Amino acid sequence: MDPILIGEILSGLMFFGVIGFLMLGFPVAFTLAGTSLLFAVVGYHLGVFDFTNFSALAGRYIGFMTNEVLVAVPLFIFMGVMLERSRIAEQLLMTMSKLFGNLRGGLGISVIIVGALLAASTGVVGATVVTMGLISLPAMLRAGYDPKLASGVICASGTLGQIIPPSTVLIFMADMLAGINAQVQMSKGNFAPDPVSVGDLFAGAFIPGLLLVSLYLLWMVFKAITSPQSCPATPFVKEEGSHSLAKEVLTALVPPLLLIIAVLGSILGGIATPTEAASVGAVGAMALAATRRKLSLTVLKEAVVSTATITSMIFIIIFGASVFSIVFRQMGGDNLVHEFLSNLPGGAIGAMIVVMLIMFVLGFILDTFEIIFIVIPITAPILLMLGLDPVWLGVMVGVNLQTSFLTPPFGFSLFYLRGVAPPSVTTGQIYKGAVPFVMLQLIAIALLFVFPELVTWLPSLLY
Repeated sequence: MDPILIGEILSGLMFFGVIGFLMLGFPVAFTLAGTSLLFAVVGYHLGVFDFTNFSALAGRYIGFMTNEVLVAVPLFIFMGVMLERSRIAEQLLMTMSKLFGNLRGGLGISVIIVGALLAASTGVVGATVVTMGLISLPAMLRAGYDPKLASGVICASGTLGQIIPPSTVLIFMADMLAGINAQVQMSKGNFAPDPVSVGDLFAGAFIPGLLLVSLYLLWMVFKAITSPQSCPATPFVKEEGSHSLAKEVLTALVPPLLLIIAVLGSILGGIATPTEAASVGAVGAMALAATRRKLSLTVLKEAVVSTATITSMIFIIIFGASVFSIVFRQMGGDNLVHEFLSNLPGGAIGAMIVVMLIMFVLGFILDTFEIIFIVIPITAPILLMLGLDPVWLGVMVGVNLQTSFLTPPFGFSLFYLRGVAPPSVTTGQIYKGAVPFVMLQLIAIALLFVFPELVTWLPSLLY
């Protein structure tokens, strides 16, 4: 049998083998590396793989650890964890609930706005969903909200951290797309391509993030008009000796907003690199906690340990994915994917739709980082070769994976909420509550497909 054909068959089997082992519950990083090594041994004996290819791993690992862009990741994670542990998020939720409580659907509107603010300051989906689930869900149930609506709003708002800058997913995606785009453009004879930066992806995701927030808010307004009993008003009663509502709003809202503006504004304005802005955000989060007398050695220790845990988890997945990438490519997997995507009807858009569907399905069983580290290196070179804009591609993937976070029965956001929801809220209610927001996500994806300028306009204007 032709060695090229053998290599392509092995690379295809390896991809599905990784998915199968992950579904059995094996740890992601070790599954990626272990399965790849098994297929590398088989490939070696069949003459389609050479173990000297693994000599590139050391350079890759050192490159990851010394990459200045990726240094921003633990800093942004620390910023978000510090805001969560110092209970600034809780104060935001309580204050916004008082501000909008007099309106039907006001609590839901508050959750969406706070979810957007937390997304712009944390970038960590799980922490946001759990925080809002612990604080908001009991309050919404006491106010008489439909459990389905309350669950859906919390899950959807919590996933905004997936796409609204400074999303850690966008940082990794920008780093990968920058290298892939440079290689693709050089293969086309363009030796001075426009670079793809984290700032480009942040700017590209800004309007789609606002679009999603607007769709969520419109849905809450629609429910308040058509089904007022599902989201009743909760009038704010001022307690004796308490501060005025205006002062509470200023105290709770302005400092986090200033921090978000300082971090994102400096990146989008080209004043600071993402790493520099992330360090400002980390120090700013500690300063916010200190001004509210929430900063202590215990809180600082918890934040540091949590940051180290999350960062280590992400980077060990990268290391495992590097082994997978080397074996997959050397056995001819790139050619297999290129032939498959190039021969699809519809050209670049047809290929993009298929890749999006594959990622959406994988989102049922894999985490976001696992998907981007496995699928982006395989598919992005072909999609960019077909002429797609790298920034548009990155943002579309981000919104798509955010949708898979919400989709029953395997959406990770639904599991996060199930873990903290009271027993009175059934799993079925959480699933049903998420469905309308999945529909809103699909509307957003369709709009971004039809009007790619929603993604590309701001980066072209700023950069």
